[in-house]
Amino acid sequence: MRSLVLIGHGSHLNGDSAAAVARYAELLRAQNLFDEVIEAYWKEEPSLRQVLRTTASSDVTLIPLFISEGYFTETVIPRELGLGHQGPVPPEGVGRVIGGRTVRYTLPYGVHPRMAEVILERAREVLPELEEVGQETALIVLGHGTSRNDNSRRVIVRNAERLRERGLFAEVHALFLDEDPRVLSWPERVRAPRVVIVPFFASEGWHTQETIPEELGLRGPQTVFLETPHGPQTVYYAAPVGTHPAVAEVILQLAAEAHGAGDRGGDTEPNHHEAWATFQALAEGGTRVGEVMITPYGGLFELRHMLDEGRPSAELVTFVTPEGLRSKVRRDDGGRHRPVQTLRTLPRGWRAVLNERDLRLGMHFVYPAVVEESYAHHHRNLHCTPWPSTARRQTGLYAKVQRATPDQVEAVARELCSGCLRTRLWGGETLSATFFAGVPGGLPCAEACTCFVAAVREKVGGRAAE
Repeated sequence: MRSLVLIGHGSHLNGDSAAAVARYAELLRAQNLFDEVIEAYWKEEPSLRQVLRTTASSDVTLIPLFISEGYFTETVIPRELGLGHQGPVPPEGVGRVIGGRTVRYTLPYGVHPRMAEVILERAREVLPELEEVGQETALIVLGHGTSRNDNSRRVIVRNAERLRERGLFAEVHALFLDEDPRVLSWPERVRAPRVVIVPFFASEGWHTQETIPEELGLRGPQTVFLETPHGPQTVYYAAPVGTHPAVAEVILQLAAEAHGAGDRGGDTEPNHHEAWATFQALAEGGTRVGEVMITPYGGLFELRHMLDEGRPSAELVTFVTPEGLRSKVRRDDGGRHRPVQTLRTLPRGWRAVLNERDLRLGMHFVYPAVVEESYAHHHRNLHCTPWPSTARRQTGLYAKVQRATPDQVEAVARELCSGCLRTRLWGGETLSATFFAGVPGGLPCAEACTCFVAAVREKVGGRAAE
């Protein structure tokens, strides 16, 4: 068996931030090259701290879906996963044994040499006649840039050099949002009458959809500027490289090149198998977990919101794949993003009819890690991380949470945790029984989530929590 985990940044506020990671997981899942493909995020669920509990295999490959090496790939992700590694990741990746699992952690996909091809494909999409007009066209590889880590800049410059060597374009420039040379300087730097801008970003988001077009005065995929220092120029604005389907092939190549990837694979992880076998037995008799009702349905399993019990199926939107269910439960009835899946905001008006294999993935999308953590708590072996330990682990912008007073922490808990189904074990609350003992709302919370950490940071900083 092999498990593949795709790691994204995610967002508390932007529900589209994780879309690219989810799409690659779905594409790779369909290829059946791994026994399972799941996701993990820094800023939403399933979280980095939870994800290893949720893998079915003892052989796990973790691939960060980030554009460049830097603070997240070298510090945050290894720390949250407990890899015992900090700093640059070697080309073959990092191998560890954690909790009986063989874990391989690779470089981010953005540094792979094949990403130059992805940039070129994005350019061809907005300028199909590129082969004919390339010598009248300039390419701008647009990066974010940061003064905190040179790696962010290096990957942009390296890809620009690779494409410059091909000689397809009249000019190739590496420009940045937040460091020099800045993208706002393009009219002075670029002489070609056609200019293709390809954002070297992992996903669509605030920058690619709003700030870049607004700052550059772009009005869609194609914008004509009649007055520039070099005469009329037409700018073609491409989609970000991180959302191109070819990235899935880059991910597979990284997995194949990972340290020890040629081994025979792993076995079924025993604790995980036991938890889900027990859950399966509950589902076959009908059960409830949190706000979700599970009913056996002619060899299949129906999931629906508990408040929709008794409603005719014809009145509900029916999903027959876990991915369809995922897209529904990630937003509440008002369309707002749900970064924590156990918030009491599960939307209504749907049902999912899933087979035995898809039931596990469907429940993983609805309530990530809840089955594994509840089963561990049911058997009194769930390890909880007290708030002071979580606070001490934070670095960078979040280090300030270490200064939070107990009153501030409790104030955030009243504001945020009161709307969650989980019981705050890390905060000293007690949970006598879980849904494995017939208590539907018995869901443990073993550690403060990243939403909570962010809210404490805002509280310490004197600003209202999001």
